Amino acid sequence: MKLERLEQLEKIRAKAEYIFALAGNPNVGKSTIFNRITGMGVMTANYPGMTVELNLGLTEMDGLNIGIVDLPGTYALGAISEDQMVARRGVLQGKPDVVIVILDANNLARNLYLLLQFLDLGCPVVAALNLVDQAEKTGVHTDVELLSEFLGVPVVPTVGVRGDGLDELMHQSLQLAQRKEEYITIPFSYAMDIESRIRRLARYLERKMTDIPFGLSARALAILLLEDDEEFITALREDAASEELISYCGKIADEIEVEHGEKAALIIARERHGIAGSIASNVQERGEYDRPRLGERLWEYTTSFKTGLPILLVVMGLIFLAIFWGGGALADLFSEFWEAVIGGPLNRGIESLLGANIFSQSLGWAVDGLGAVLEIALPYLLVFYLILGFMEDSGYLNSVAFLTDRFMHRLGLHGRAVIPLISAVGCNVPAVMGTRVLSTRRERIIACTLIVLVPCSARVAVIMGGVSRYVGWAQALLLFAILFVIVIAAGLLLNKLMPGESTGLVMEMFPFRTPSMLNVFKKTWLRLKDFLYIAAPLIVAGSFVLGLLYESGWIFKLTQPLEPLADWWLGIPAVALLALIFAFLRKELALALLLVLAAQTIPGITENSSLLDFMSKGQIFTFALVCAIYIPCVATLAVLWRELGTRDSFAITGATVILALLLGGLSHLIIILI
Repeated sequence: MKLERLEQLEKIRAKAEYIFALAGNPNVGKSTIFNRITGMGVMTANYPGMTVELNLGLTEMDGLNIGIVDLPGTYALGAISEDQMVARRGVLQGKPDVVIVILDANNLARNLYLLLQFLDLGCPVVAALNLVDQAEKTGVHTDVELLSEFLGVPVVPTVGVRGDGLDELMHQSLQLAQRKEEYITIPFSYAMDIESRIRRLARYLERKMTDIPFGLSARALAILLLEDDEEFITALREDAASEELISYCGKIADEIEVEHGEKAALIIARERHGIAGSIASNVQERGEYDRPRLGERLWEYTTSFKTGLPILLVVMGLIFLAIFWGGGALADLFSEFWEAVIGGPLNRGIESLLGANIFSQSLGWAVDGLGAVLEIALPYLLVFYLILGFMEDSGYLNSVAFLTDRFMHRLGLHGRAVIPLISAVGCNVPAVMGTRVLSTRRERIIACTLIVLVPCSARVAVIMGGVSRYVGWAQALLLFAILFVIVIAAGLLLNKLMPGESTGLVMEMFPFRTPSMLNVFKKTWLRLKDFLYIAAPLIVAGSFVLGLLYESGWIFKLTQPLEPLADWWLGIPAVALLALIFAFLRKELALALLLVLAAQTIPGITENSSLLDFMSKGQIFTFALVCAIYIPCVATLAVLWRELGTRDSFAITGATVILALLLGGLSHLIIILI
């Protein structure tokens, strides 16, 4: 079996004496515990050909460096979905010294299924019984010592949000990792007839196989083969005695099917669920619980269509107000800081060192590009991602996904896609990366197409600075309404044209929780880091290229060839179309670039002139419409290419350009007729 190595994981392993993997179902507080343990120093890694990421971090305990791998949240370790495959490979290929399985004390039976699978694989396991405070409030008490006795592994009660029990959890994990003897304990057995056949197949595999994949025990491989695990059946075919092995495995599976009337894989899964349920019922007591908590009442209000939809509209309105008011205030502060402390001195230093020439002036454009990232994009993104992290950790986004699921299906998506679509308002780059939560390529293509049509903070700045300032608020609102209709129409059309169907939404709904602000800040930083690492360098490089073209005078030579398309079809000056083309490198510069180009090519116009000095209100509206529709920026195209590949990323780009030109021409025609 081919082993694919993760460079970042290898770097962590080189620095750490031990590696611990965090595993668990979705929404059990795993990421909160990971953030508490690792702090802010986090890296991400992808398995080749996969989009689901591993979060990697380092921590220190008793003078030892310990690497922490945060596996994707999953309910099982099959090879069905990408998150399951990545979680399994993170253990089988990553070879952690300990697997810390996070259990939700409120849903113990379901959570134990995953832990039992890790035990089947022979992994050294420590269990963290998380959310015990919430369980106690709802009348659920867990006998931790008895649970540890049943499982045969250390069990530590934790409250991840407060950090309670995490020191003990790490201590128990380190103790287990430092044991010299091989960890081979199997604390539970299946029903007698199933167990006997597992052991018989395991003995046969030991005799016949020279090399078991990933260094698994023969028992672990026997269970995986009886579960019809395709990855390991394929590995079995690579063995010299493959035909004999597959034949014998099929014989054992047939015996189980004949005896139980169902396939062996289903019987083993049912047995495992039964064991998990039996353990949970023996270690937990449920007292009387009559009074619903505030979180449960909020959950009921936000998931009811009668009350949930009005609440959603109010929340969305408040979010937009917070983004534009809060982001605007931060933008002013960042701008003053940048000009006084960094941008101004840096530009003066470049001019002093290199003199006044094309290269130094182009470098000045690059410095201004970095300033635009920090002055314009970063403040709005910071506010938005803080709000998004709070909504995620409180559980409200689950309610949003539930409420919008029926509508999103009409667009070829499901409710979970609403999260990256909402985040696109801040910046399209992390929103495109957020489509990894979607399970099919069809859904990711549709979602990415809709995301690039959602106006990000840079395009909103163009609309607000151009249309609302020079044309009117009503026209700006009309433009936002047009963009909303375009997004909906594009989703409906893609859902009809693209082969396949949208998948159903299966997600856990849980009452509202008090978010950990540390976790919210950590998520905000990780998202901002993605933007700064991917988008910022491209924006700076694009600014340098733009400056080089401008300072050398080449940019003005492109004006004349654009006149037929600009004047005849779009009804805007040629310099406006030129500004739109080069705004692809930095979309928030569209208006400023338009004024700069107009000042150089139109008599009587200066950089301090009003747009109305050389464009009509209708032309400004058309300019903003085209700017808002075609591909947002070079950074978004780069991320689209990384996520979807060359063909689909350029298809989306081409479609948005054609749509922008068509609607721009239609806008011009309507303005003429009016």
